Order: sequence, then structure tokens, then C-alpha cells
Amino acid sequence: MSDAPDRPAATGTAPPPNPTAVVAVLAFSGIVVSLMQTLVIPIVGQLPQYLNASASDAAWAITATLLAAAVATPVMGRLGDMYGKRRMLLLSMGMLVVGSVVAGLSDSLVPMIVGRALQGLSSGVIPLGISILRDELPAERLGSATAMISASLGVGGALGLPVSALIADNFDWHTLFWTSAALGVVALAAVTVLVPESKVRTGGRFDLAGATGMAAGLICLLLAISKGGDWGWSSGTTLGLFAAAVVVLVAWGFFELRSDQPLVDLRSTVRPQVLITNLASIAIGFAMFSMSLVIPQVLQLPEETGYGLGQSLLAAGLVMAPSGLVMMALAPVSALVSRARGPKVTLMIGALIVAAGYGLNVVLMAEVWHFVLASCVIGAGIGFCYGAMPTLIMGAVPASETGAANSLNTLMRSIGTSVASAVAGVVLAQMTTPFGGFALPSEDAFRMVLALGAGAALLGFVIAAFIPRRAVGGVGDAGVGGPVPEALKV
Repeated sequence: MSDAPDRPAATGTAPPPNPTAVVAVLAFSGIVVSLMQTLVIPIVGQLPQYLNASASDAAWAITATLLAAAVATPVMGRLGDMYGKRRMLLLSMGMLVVGSVVAGLSDSLVPMIVGRALQGLSSGVIPLGISILRDELPAERLGSATAMISASLGVGGALGLPVSALIADNFDWHTLFWTSAALGVVALAAVTVLVPESKVRTGGRFDLAGATGMAAGLICLLLAISKGGDWGWSSGTTLGLFAAAVVVLVAWGFFELRSDQPLVDLRSTVRPQVLITNLASIAIGFAMFSMSLVIPQVLQLPEETGYGLGQSLLAAGLVMAPSGLVMMALAPVSALVSRARGPKVTLMIGALIVAAGYGLNVVLMAEVWHFVLASCVIGAGIGFCYGAMPTLIMGAVPASETGAANSLNTLMRSIGTSVASAVAGVVLAQMTTPFGGFALPSEDAFRMVLALGAGAALLGFVIAAFIPRRAVGGVGDAGVGGPVPEALKV
């Protein structure tokens, strides 16, 4: 990979970007994109009726978004490094708007799947936004701004559920998608006006063969994880997809190592700081999503079960919402800890806070406020972790690879959440209790998923402990791409 070119001196023809405005616009864009995670949750049960499809077919409206996001995130990061991060950011937001319009006009399965897939293609917005910050912001503001943008992933997910439930309860279900289209247009306009185009680019040619191979491998892997519970974990389809994923991804890795302009520079990804951070990201992604699989269900189950709280979906969403606000509020604190002690310490602290939050929830499940408290503690830990991860990544790669490296880290978190969904699905399906002629997940099943979330967070803590004190083989040592700002040192 070529070194990042020096940023040209200002010509005086254009005013410098307003850092506060840039951060605000990128954070808003991240929140809008992360809303897609929870957009259809309030209507999942009604989708088969709305689309005149079976429940298994209608589930593709969710699976399509997951698969598209997994493919788009690293591809958009690489394209951003090559052709301009703002340009790819605008393209991503444009796909969100188009996908929302297509879904908003749909009354059948195929256009809904197409629209949801297009929405998933916008997932590169957050890693692209973080990469723009590295190129445009002064070093003293980079840590807090990065933490803020990274936290927007959790904020959008937490706020999306009550907002979506409110819309679904009071308006036609298509309004969900028209609302996301309107928000996308606002974000698109704000990026166009207020976010500058970075001059840090690698150039070169796009690795189409590498992108195709990576897409095939990821689709096989995530399809097996997300649909294995429906198809059967020992079915030929599931096992065949897992086997295909291994074969394709191994072959893709050998191909990338021999390519002079790879989609993903695997030599950078095996640097200890990058590799270990990505491994910790999978564990933290698992831990983050576990609460989303438990809290809304327990809150909505009937009180007659003995452990359900009989709340509406809107009420369950409102219980989750404060956790997103806590993530955003603690972003500056996360940055301060990273500046004082290094992002490795911040990541480890965050993992312990997440584990403590799950520990609280295991023993406190009887009142609504118990779930508010636990979700806020978990949200605080996630905010610390998500603020530290991109800082660790940027401390170990040159500026010319920031987009691709951050995108790969985001993909690792997504794999963690996908695995969490699959594992929780197995636990909740196997540990049941009879109620009204139906088999519902038992209280012990929910506690088990919460305990697994705590275990994943502790695993993330242990993995993070092995992150080197300084970048190895990256910008911190050889000076590739320039010196490391103090805010990025570990």
C-alpha cells in the first residue's frame, strides 16, 4: 500500500471546516444509520401479513440488512481511502434514502428485501466518519470526537426502538420508512454543506476480486449464523455454509496477501494492536447485543408468568433509551481516560463496567427500574469500549488506511452481535416453560443469556489486556503516515 500523501496547505480560497459542526453532522449521520437496526422491530410480528409472505420469508427483511451491512462496511472503508471518504459517506447516505423510499413504497416481499438491503449498504457511515475526523480535526479534539461518533452506534440503536414503536402504534407502518428517508435527506444535506472532503487518499485500483471473495465468505458465515436456528444447526445447509465460509475466507486471505493493492491489507490487520483490538471487538459486540435480546422480552412478557413485567413495546423501548444517552454523555469521559491512561485502559475499564451491568441484571429482574439501571450501566461500559476501539486502531495504521481499518473493526463488532443473536436464540429455545399452551423462554434462560453477556465482556477484558503498550509495526514505530498524536498513544 502506498503511504498517505501529505495534506496540501490551505490555499485561502475556502474557509477551514468548523470542527464542532463536522462532529455534530457525523454523529447525527451515525445515529440515523444505526436507527436501521431497530427500525422494523415493532412490526416484525406483522410483517408476514403486511407482505403477504410466510414468517420465514419475511425474516429476510432483517437478514438482508445484516448481510448487506457486512459486505458494505469494509468495501466502503477501502473506497473511502482510495477515492475520498466524504464521497463514500454521501453515497452511503444516498443508499439509505433510496432504500427507505423503496421499502416505504413496498407492499410485497421482494421490494421490501431490496429496500432493506439498500439500507444495510449505508452501514459504512460510522467508520467513514471516524476516518474523516482523523484527517480533519486537531489532535487535541480527536479523542473526544472519535468517542462521540463511535457512541452514535449505540445511541441510534437505543433510541430507535421507542421512536419506531411510537410511529408503528400511531401511523401506517410505511411511515417508519418515510421517516428514515426524511432523516437520511437531512443528514445528506448536512454532510454536503458542512463536512469537507479529505485530501488523504491512497489512489490505486479497487480490488474487485478481493471484494467478491470477501463478500462470498462473509455472506456464507453470517447466513449460517443468523439462519442456523431456523434451519437446524446440524442441517446440511447450515454446515455447508460454515464449511464454504472457511474455504472461501482462507482462499481470500491467501489471495489478498499476494495482491499488490488488496481490499484489506492483512499485514496491517495482524499487527498485535490491530489484531487483538479486533478480537476484543467481537467479544464486546457479543456483550453489547445480549441486553437487547433479553430486556425487551422480559419487560413485555405477561406478569402471570411470574417474571414478565407486562409492559408495552413502547414502554420497553423507553426503558432502553437512557442507555443510549449514557453512551453519548460519557463519550468525553472515555476520551479523557484514553488521553490520561491510554485507550487500552479505557477498553479494559469499559469491559469491566459492562460485566458489572450484566451481573446487576442477573440478580435484579423484578422491577422496571432494575432494567433501567442495568441497561444504563451496560451502556456506560459500551460507551467506553466503543470510544477506545477506533483510537486503538488509528494508533496502529497509517492515515491512508484509516477507513479500511476502522471498517474492519466495525465488521468485527457486527460479527459479535450476530453470534450473540444465534447463541441467545439457542438458549431461549432450549430453556422454556409452559404458559397458556405455549412454550416461553424461562426466567433461567434469560439469566443465562445475561450471564453469557457478562462472560463475553470479561473475555473482552482479558483479550484487551494483551494489547501492546505501543503500536507495533504501525504508525507509532516506523512513522508511516506521520507521528502518532498524543491522544492516540497507548
